[in-house]
Amino acid sequence: MTPAVPQDPEGLKQLIVREVALLRAAAGHTAGVRTAIPDEDTEEGTHDPTVAVACPCGGSPDHGHSCPVGEGEHDPWSCVCATLPAIPVSAALLAPVTDDDGRTVDFVIRAGNHVRSAAWLDAPDRQVGKRLLDVRPGAEGAGLLDALKDVLHTGRALRAYPVDYTERRPDGLHRAKLLYDASSCAGQVLATWRPAHNPAELMSLEAQYIAGMGWASFDLLSGETTWSEGLSTIFRTAPGRPMGLLELCDSVLLDDVPRWGRLIRALLDGEEPPGSEIRFSVNGDVRTLHVVGRPVISTDGLPWSLHLIARDLTTQIRSRQRLAASRKQSERLRDEAAAERRVASALREALLPTHSSEIAGLGYAVAAAYLPAEEDAAVGGDWYKCRALPDGRVLLAIGDACGHGLPAVARMAQQRHALAGLAHTPGSDAGRLTTWLNELICADSSAETATAVIGHIEDHRRFTWACAGHPPPLLLHGGRATALPAGHRGPLLGLLPGQEYATATAHLEPGDLLVLYTDGLVERRDEDLDVSIDSLRRHLAGCAGRDARETLRSVVAHYADGRLADDTCVVVVEVL
Repeated sequence: MTPAVPQDPEGLKQLIVREVALLRAAAGHTAGVRTAIPDEDTEEGTHDPTVAVACPCGGSPDHGHSCPVGEGEHDPWSCVCATLPAIPVSAALLAPVTDDDGRTVDFVIRAGNHVRSAAWLDAPDRQVGKRLLDVRPGAEGAGLLDALKDVLHTGRALRAYPVDYTERRPDGLHRAKLLYDASSCAGQVLATWRPAHNPAELMSLEAQYIAGMGWASFDLLSGETTWSEGLSTIFRTAPGRPMGLLELCDSVLLDDVPRWGRLIRALLDGEEPPGSEIRFSVNGDVRTLHVVGRPVISTDGLPWSLHLIARDLTTQIRSRQRLAASRKQSERLRDEAAAERRVASALREALLPTHSSEIAGLGYAVAAAYLPAEEDAAVGGDWYKCRALPDGRVLLAIGDACGHGLPAVARMAQQRHALAGLAHTPGSDAGRLTTWLNELICADSSAETATAVIGHIEDHRRFTWACAGHPPPLLLHGGRATALPAGHRGPLLGLLPGQEYATATAHLEPGDLLVLYTDGLVERRDEDLDVSIDSLRRHLAGCAGRDARETLRSVVAHYADGRLADDTCVVVVEVL
């Protein structure tokens, strides 16, 4: 029976340690045993760099000897030079060049092989007899010259010493990342160098970077761990300092330990489990990785190594989270907008009702429409008022409270209801009504400016009206449409306390059409207001012979087809 997967990091680490111990014990039964391990200082492949290297033919480099390969006196280094072509990476034997004070200032390339470390770099065998700084002018700036001097003077060998070598050539700047190995012997330096990455490795690194992925190999028998540069980048660890399985257990978020444990448990059992999304804490940042693994099974059926591939999904996860949050916010805003439209629509029906039959009894037909700039908008600050007053006059007004939405609706309602109450005040002509309404708006610190045309249709069909920053009414008479003279126009409502508004009078005759409108009908971003009003005047002239409703339909059809930049109201009064 498979033991349960621990739910905490410590329990999981104990499971891994126990399973690895059992694996090593099982593998040890068939492992070969080495009876003696050479001392580290004498182990094959290592030597004291301060001891001279014997010539391959058996002679001592400290004493001249006759080499079977040639005749006469033999340079103890010639046999070493003869082996350079067999080295599969760039290699050269360097002799120091000293100044008058005995300080090493350069090296002479005494021998080299034919291997190029980069396509734009010459092979060492083409540089024999030349100084290093002549053939590698960037060696000093890259720190290579000082590193080779240190090898010569201290005897400490270089091992995979990284050099970013840069050189300006006739065809431009070139750079190669090289790894140098070097050791000194008998006053000279033997150096080899190679590209830090071959083309296949570079493509692998590029693919890891683009895909945000990396791989790791865990040798369960030796305990050796190998990480790709891509995985080191994800976990932000130094190259060559990979984390083992136990360290990774400490990095997994507590809620994801069971998932990570099931993955590792399956791999230790020799299975190939499906991938899993696991969150790791990386220097305080939470990274989400998709991890897949495969065990390496030996011929005895034991998993002696685990291979993991991880892809960093953090960016995608966060993008999805931001998108989900944005969608949620959009839905909330849509719901709020829909609720606001419903409230505003109800307010519009309440505040902009159909017209009283009493007006028709006084000899006038009225048609009105509210036109939102956007199809789904319900109402803004535009309003109109048309009602019969007890004294026999007809109150006819139109206005535009600044803004949109419910705040504008509230201001529109205040202004409209205030006007309705003021209109019943004895002796209230259009000028006084406009003046009083202006004082009310100015006295409200939270109010904003507004425009309005306020008038009365009185006996003998006279239209007496005041204007507060509003476009003038249009009159269609005898087939000709004109804008009523607006020389008496006053400032916006709510702008100047104490402002007195004057009135003007227009005479109406049967068949005339009086058209009041708000600025949304004629405002165009690319057109002067007077030009837009003149365009409306010409369109209205084409409605000669039509009644109020037909004329209103014509105006709506002409202007409501995507041409409105703002909400608007239109009121058409026909003199019967």
